Amino acid sequence: MIETRQITKAMGEKLILKDVSVTIGKGESVAVLGPNGAGKSTWLKIVAGLIRPTSGTVAINGMPKKKDNYSAQALIGYLGHQSFLYDQFSPVENLKYYAKLYGMKKPEKRIDELIERINLQYFKHEPLRSFSRGMVQRTAIARAILHEPQILLLDEPHTGLDQQSKSWFRDMIASVHQEGVTVVMVTHEFDQLVDVSDRVLIFKNGHLTEDQVLRGSVTLSGVKSLYDRQVLGS
Repeated sequence: MIETRQITKAMGEKLILKDVSVTIGKGESVAVLGPNGAGKSTWLKIVAGLIRPTSGTVAINGMPKKKDNYSAQALIGYLGHQSFLYDQFSPVENLKYYAKLYGMKKPEKRIDELIERINLQYFKHEPLRSFSRGMVQRTAIARAILHEPQILLLDEPHTGLDQQSKSWFRDMIASVHQEGVTVVMVTHEFDQLVDVSDRVLIFKNGHLTEDQVLRGSVTLSGVKSLYDRQVLGS
């Protein structure tokens, strides 16, 4: 489903990624861990097509990712550090705008369903500039899954979410995972990944240092121990 081969990214004299090769199968749910500055978000942006690698290739469904390949891009839902929403618009207006960009016909039912799913039905016509950070994040999550993508790329999606919203988000990831959506999630929330991830990738200093399949018996403490060994050397 997703394949990155020997991805290297340099910015000036600084090497952000070095020879990162990963293959992620259809329907896998993968957590991406690592300290700040490890290259996680850069790698995810390259997979999403938002930036280009200095060298290396990205393939989606076996086809090399090319500039302006809109059919391949439509397979992807991306949530980054920016919401990509317009704060003068309401949740409904934002989602209608993106539905139009994706060429969705009669998206009203899907939008209503998502607004209820993110529990913003009482605020759906209010401008986002009046929202809390968590409310904006929930709207951004709805934007990412609006067009029912086959691949969902999430960069620290728990930002701004309270405990109730985190619980809702975990259930949503489990649901789309069961539907066969490929999920790749950069996160620092270890307790949120154990129940919804099949696999963990760990980055350090621009290198992929661990690619571990999670078995049913893996616990939160087990994931933390794996992380500590790879990142902290303990």
